[in-house]
Amino acid sequence: MTEIIRALSDISGRYDALFCDLWGCLHDGVAALPAAVAALQDYRARGGMVVLLTNAPRPRADVAQQIATFGVPEDAWDTIATSGDAARVAMFTGAVGSRIYHIGETRDSTFFEPLAIVEDPVAIEKVALDSAEGIVCTGPFDPSADLDTLRPQLLTAKARGLTMLNANPDIVVDRGDRREWCGGAVARLYEEMGGTVLAFGKPHPPVYDIARRRLAEAGGAGVADDAILAVGDGISTDVLGARLEGIDSLFVTGGLAAVETGTAGGPAAQPDPDALKTFLTREDASPTYAIGYLR
Repeated sequence: MTEIIRALSDISGRYDALFCDLWGCLHDGVAALPAAVAALQDYRARGGMVVLLTNAPRPRADVAQQIATFGVPEDAWDTIATSGDAARVAMFTGAVGSRIYHIGETRDSTFFEPLAIVEDPVAIEKVALDSAEGIVCTGPFDPSADLDTLRPQLLTAKARGLTMLNANPDIVVDRGDRREWCGGAVARLYEEMGGTVLAFGKPHPPVYDIARRRLAEAGGAGVADDAILAVGDGISTDVLGARLEGIDSLFVTGGLAAVETGTAGGPAAQPDPDALKTFLTREDASPTYAIGYLR
């Protein structure tokens, strides 16, 4: 049975570290959420450690710069683990070859920069689709466009037997009040067309391996799985990933599932218990805890 809590501090004393999602929990794609920032600052002040665990298809340095512009202060977190870094490890070890066709925005070009933790990396060259050995997807070319605009490229890729490395399993995100497509939507379409996808990020294991490694590097080497709490608004990413990793989860209902869970009324809102139960039953999910917004 999922327990609805009022604040992170209700349960935070049970955990030594958080794997905390970003988009929908700590910021809305435009600005930091003040109550969430304060909750993480308070948690760290009490001795807890915070790993920002995100399905951003970019290196952690890029994410750190981005959230700083949103107003997330450095004292709200200890370290960052991204799906982009997990996928980059696979790419630089040759998972989809060396000649790569990139599906994504130009701002994701840092995905192809060298990664220090990979010894003897494959030399990656971005090429046109007709000469590619594999695909890297960091998201659609245009997150607001109809995904069917990608069908010609995906049909060509499928006919050539190309494997897609997807750096972001999220289907959608909300940027302020605008919903946008993510890499997971492109990967899902490719799979529906018969293509092969290698997925990285939550809920898949490689990103949790990086999260644990980053936690250890930050001083949390002795933190056991039962002392880690995953926080997120993605039922099929954050909550499912936590279950698969054997760690507890706090489902933030006011993010992607705000409508389905009846979470309305501002940052103090809580989910409607009946709506939450119906939603979790439909999704076959049972997070340890739920809260309207991280606070």
